[in-house]
Amino acid sequence: MWFYILTGAFFIAIGLAVHVFKWYFLIAGYNTMSKEKKANVDTEGLGRLMGVYSYVNGGVLIVMGVLHALGLKPVLTPVILIFGITTVYFLIRAQKYDGNIYDKSGNLIEGAWKQFALPVGTVVVTLIFVVILMFFSSQETKVTFLEEGLQIHGMYGEIYSWESIDTVKLMEELPTIEMRTNGSALGSNLKGHFRTTELGSVKLFVNTQKSPYIYLESDEGDIILNMKNEDETQKVFEEILRIIK
Repeated sequence: MWFYILTGAFFIAIGLAVHVFKWYFLIAGYNTMSKEKKANVDTEGLGRLMGVYSYVNGGVLIVMGVLHALGLKPVLTPVILIFGITTVYFLIRAQKYDGNIYDKSGNLIEGAWKQFALPVGTVVVTLIFVVILMFFSSQETKVTFLEEGLQIHGMYGEIYSWESIDTVKLMEELPTIEMRTNGSALGSNLKGHFRTTELGSVKLFVNTQKSPYIYLESDEGDIILNMKNEDETQKVFEEILRIIK
C-alpha cells in the first residue's frame, strides 16, 4: 500500500517541480545540453508535458495504494499498461519541443533523426522487458523432484535441498500480504519475495485464485507455492511429504 502511495506522491512532486516551479534541470537530457541548444528548447511546453505525465502516473499509483488500503486487490496489469503507453507518448512527444530537432514549422531538421535513437531505443527495450516480465509472471508454477531436492522452475525459482525442508503443510488461505519486496505481481500470479503479517518474509510461487497452497519451512526461508489446479497441488504436497519423511 505505502509503496504505491509514496511512489505516486514522488511522481506528482516531480511533476510540480518541473511544471509549476520550473525546475527544468530535472529533465533528463535538457540539463546536459549546451547553452546554445537549451535556448532552442520550448521549456514551458516540455515542462507542461512532463507535469501531465507525472500527474497521470502518480494519480494511478495513489489510487492503487488506496484500493489496497481498502482491502481490495487490484491487478497490476492496467498500471503497467498505462505507464508504458504514457512513457512512449512522452518520449515521442517531448521531441516536438526541441528546436534542435524540429524547425519552427514543425518539420524534422535534416540529420536530426539520429537524436531519436536514444528515446526510440529506450522505448523498444522497455516494451520488450515488460512483455517478457508479463509472460514469465503469468506462467503456472512448475516443479521437479530431484535426488538432491525440490526444484521450482521459472522466475525466482531455485533448488531446495530435502535436508533443508523442516516443515510442509497444506494451507487453504494465504497469509496477509503486506507488500512486495522483490518480485512480480501480475494479477493473481505472485512470484518472488513478499512480506506477510503472519509469517514475515516469504517467497511466493502462487496463483491466489487457486487454493490450496503448499507451505514449506526451510533453512533457506519460507516458501509457499501451488500448482495449476487443486489435484496437482495435492499430489505435489503428498510427494514432498513422502520424501522428507
